[in-house]
Amino acid sequence: MSEDIAQDSAGFAVRARIDTTTPHSARFWNYFVGGKDNYEVDREIGEQIKGIFPGLVDVALTSRRFLGRAVRHLAGEQGIRQFLDVGTGLPTADNTHQVAQQVAPDARIVYVDNDPIVLAHAQALLTSTPEGETAYLDADLYDPEAVLRAAAETLDLSRPVALMILNTLGHVADYERARDLVRRLMAGLAPGSYLVISDSTATSEGMIAASDAYNSSGAVPYYVRDVEEIAGFFEGLELVEPGVVRVPEWRPDAAAAGGDESVDAYCGVGRKA
Repeated sequence: MSEDIAQDSAGFAVRARIDTTTPHSARFWNYFVGGKDNYEVDREIGEQIKGIFPGLVDVALTSRRFLGRAVRHLAGEQGIRQFLDVGTGLPTADNTHQVAQQVAPDARIVYVDNDPIVLAHAQALLTSTPEGETAYLDADLYDPEAVLRAAAETLDLSRPVALMILNTLGHVADYERARDLVRRLMAGLAPGSYLVISDSTATSEGMIAASDAYNSSGAVPYYVRDVEEIAGFFEGLELVEPGVVRVPEWRPDAAAAGGDESVDAYCGVGRKA
């Protein structure tokens, strides 16, 4: 066990007990995108999975780039000024608030996670431009109404919000429950709001084997889904072109051009009418 200093939702210092003997999804993903907030146990399973399926590194990196493109599109082309990022994970480079406020300095961002490891690093997410605002909520995806109530202290939910749920829904084992959680979050947002999702998919034997290996490591399981199931999260929404596609294919920019088109992760952006 290790201890990290964290901030609770009221801003007071708390001490989070961190298990360094078992792999952890946020630290594991942090390792794959080149972060430094991980432990030997996370790097070991990371290297093991690289041996099984090297393509998972591409999933991590291209998914991170999709976040940037989606946020720039919504802030720059659609005029969105509010972002609700659920399942934040550990901060790395180009976090949601950094991308959004680079485009729109007055953007307001609320991060949501209930993981003590993420909480211990939350202070890194609480920077903001003077014109905007960034907040962190210690709240649970499984209680969408509580998430919305707390987010309303920073965001104006009568105005459009971009709901970001990136590489998170795989932790919800039951697909219909995952869809229900997404529906309940979107139900509390104003017309003109957007849903942004990306997730690993069961689109190759390598990805399925990597998922099985990770789920056998003692970490909280993560379930990869079919592409049709990813598309199902957008039911009732207007899909933004090009629809539900592999992450390198969603509005690629020059930096993303030539990316691996076989990446086993799909994404989409949908608008609430």
